[in-house]
Amino acid sequence: MEQDNELLESIDKMEEACGVFGIYAPGEDVSRMTYFGLHALQHRGQESAGIAVGDNTSVTVFKDLGLVPQIFKDSDLNALTGHVAIGHTRYSTSGGSSSWEYAQPHLSAIGETIIALAHNGTLVNSNKLRAELITRNISFRSTSDSEVAAKLIGYFTQETNHMREGIRLTMELLEGAYAMVVITAEALYAFRDPNGIRPLSIGKLPDDRGWVIASETCAFDIVGAEFVRDVEPGEIIRVNKDGLVAEQAVPAQRRSLCIFEHVYFARPDSIFDGYSVYAARLEMGRQLAREAPVDADLVIGVPDSGVPSAVGYAQESGIPFDTGLVKNRYVGRTFIQPTQALRKLGVRLKLNPLKEIIAGKRLIVVDDSIVRGTTSKQIVQMLRDAGATEVHMRVVSPEVRFPCFYGIDTDTQDQLIAANKSTEEIREHLGADSLAYISLEGLVNSVKAAHPGFCSACFDGKYPVGIPEALCKNSFLEGQGPKPCE
Repeated sequence: MEQDNELLESIDKMEEACGVFGIYAPGEDVSRMTYFGLHALQHRGQESAGIAVGDNTSVTVFKDLGLVPQIFKDSDLNALTGHVAIGHTRYSTSGGSSSWEYAQPHLSAIGETIIALAHNGTLVNSNKLRAELITRNISFRSTSDSEVAAKLIGYFTQETNHMREGIRLTMELLEGAYAMVVITAEALYAFRDPNGIRPLSIGKLPDDRGWVIASETCAFDIVGAEFVRDVEPGEIIRVNKDGLVAEQAVPAQRRSLCIFEHVYFARPDSIFDGYSVYAARLEMGRQLAREAPVDADLVIGVPDSGVPSAVGYAQESGIPFDTGLVKNRYVGRTFIQPTQALRKLGVRLKLNPLKEIIAGKRLIVVDDSIVRGTTSKQIVQMLRDAGATEVHMRVVSPEVRFPCFYGIDTDTQDQLIAANKSTEEIREHLGADSLAYISLEGLVNSVKAAHPGFCSACFDGKYPVGIPEALCKNSFLEGQGPKPCE
């Protein structure tokens, strides 16, 4: 489903829900450290961003629509003083509005106590939970599932008079994917769904200056923190003046980290379960070269996430690698809408071919995925226009055939070209000379040493968490495999 008012990445890529960052560091400039942490996580969401800071007395939130450097000025950060902070950068999925009310962190009152919450993921049972809370006279400002989680924590904390117990009881009710950070005026909390679908990691500042929590380890590097470990599925982390305390809140289920973190979402300099994303992408390219060789003159990658895999493909095949596409890094999500004439340029707003490299060459083009097919078709045509004699598409993820309900923007099967066309039909649609995808086994083998299990539901339709009938009843095409509806 193409949307004219969005640029390349949002037209034909799986989009991540958001990134979260948290820090407990008395004596440090936590608002600026959070700002830089969000800068490192900007690739995970470009619709809105926010920072909440606690100062032992109160919690203050500043958030708005736009990119991190567009939202925060020095004067804003100077006003956000305290010793504990969380931040959020958002791409909308559940409750998918781009209005200010949906920006995070969310504030919620627990009697006299204020909490702020930031969430990466999507809850599949949020409508049911919201309806139950409304019967208990709890009001909402939005339809966001993140606000549901914040209100639940507030409700149970007030009932038990204990924050960690409030979070634990909330986790017993939440279904779906979530990696959340919460602050009070005094403390930082972090917790993760029992399947570990969305990532969340712990870092430590040097000289015992404090602790950091983030969606990706690349956010640790920018603030000088050292990666310690991942938050375990079903675990709660609390950091306050007494240090870091971890407890298993709900039993861990089958490990199901979203495999698209390794394929596309994460920055290549991030690490999951001790394994480099860059190394995984390199191995994916090598595996794809073994599975789908082709005679050609040059291997190129589609920037950015396709490039490491293209290098791996070249290393394994012995075919030279070169830079054939240059990315315009200053064209991201924008609130200035292009004209219709500019929209027709499509991919050229983001990528430009190096004709002197491409002309007269038989190309192998390595990309991370083909979701809707719009971008890949434009890339093939652009390379032919630049003089390529052959264009062979190679994709380091299997065919995306099933919708995702856990925080990615493909919630209906009719959006997915591989659910509607065979590989040969897709090749013909793209105008490529050949097309091949990595096998699911090959993809998992490329990263299996790093993790005991992945969610690959978008490829095989095997969902680790059941989906309510009301949510998925209109998401599947007839005859396209079993539906996971409860």
